[in-house]
Amino acid sequence: MSLVDASVLTPCPAAALLASPIPADGHTMAADSLLRYLQIKVHHLIQRESWNRIHVVGGYDRQAVISGHEKTGKLFNVERPTAEIHGRELVIKAFPGNDYVHHYALIIATYLAMTNKPADIVRYELPDPVVCRAAVELLDLDMDGDLVIVGWGLAHLAPAADAWIYGPGYAWQQARLHGRRVIYLGFLHSIWGDVAGRVVTRLAELGARDVVYVGKVGALQPGVEPNTRLATGNTSLLGGTTVTWHDFFGDFATAQPGVHTGLHVTSPSILLENQGWLTEHAEHAFVDPEIGPMGAAAHHAGIGFGYLHVISNNLARHYPADLSNERGRDVVHRRSILVEQIRNIIGNRMAALSV
Repeated sequence: MSLVDASVLTPCPAAALLASPIPADGHTMAADSLLRYLQIKVHHLIQRESWNRIHVVGGYDRQAVISGHEKTGKLFNVERPTAEIHGRELVIKAFPGNDYVHHYALIIATYLAMTNKPADIVRYELPDPVVCRAAVELLDLDMDGDLVIVGWGLAHLAPAADAWIYGPGYAWQQARLHGRRVIYLGFLHSIWGDVAGRVVTRLAELGARDVVYVGKVGALQPGVEPNTRLATGNTSLLGGTTVTWHDFFGDFATAQPGVHTGLHVTSPSILLENQGWLTEHAEHAFVDPEIGPMGAAAHHAGIGFGYLHVISNNLARHYPADLSNERGRDVVHRRSILVEQIRNIIGNRMAALSV
């Protein structure tokens, strides 16, 4: 048995909620880009076959049917939710987290609606908090006041390509940077939304003093071209409440050329970021699902947190690069330059702290 409670193996328990598709014509992504984004996320069994019911649950189960659309050529965040067949009903198992389960159910329902298939067959069940905590508690590292760098681009940030030590769903390596031990930590699965907050809580329990999250955000200001600038800050709007944390970078990152700062907004799903949502948050700077929960968890645990992200897309203006074509050659090249800048900023910040 995986981390899924046995009760979810009945394909549609009474606790299941309907996943309503998002209208494509009101979304901040153009319809063709939105459909491409969905196609690279939806499990191949859903794209190839018709089902009477689809039920999305929280459970990390690599023994179930692995998606044919999992990423290749990457070390981390390569795994998609898996599937378990029950006759003409399908159970989709996403890594346990409220935001991720809901997000993936919206992905499936919206994909079905956009491809003219019945979308009212999709239900989701929010995972038990005990299951969510147990999934993250599989992370087990020996730390003592270390800096942990977690997230995206780690293959280019960590010093050794062949030094990764693997655990259940993650890999890590350590190095010394300006006299301090640094842990590079990557996850094979997504740590979407509230999962990322629990990761920070777990790292604090294990002895981390600071956590730096490297990833990607969407810009909410129309003049910011994707893949040309970095984002940082120490404040996020999370569930209608402003949260602030002790910023690992202080004012150091914001003083660097090409680094943009401002108030971040936490959104539990890209599918919810329609034009009405954009109008409501037009005065803010960035959006992603993880920064707010991570910053709030760090603040609660009394440790430092900082993010330094590539601005990967723009919700306020359509640019050629968006979330549907991230593997394009020009995008990859531009991001490689930004990752090198991230490496330099982290190194220089560590050097300044060691003085």
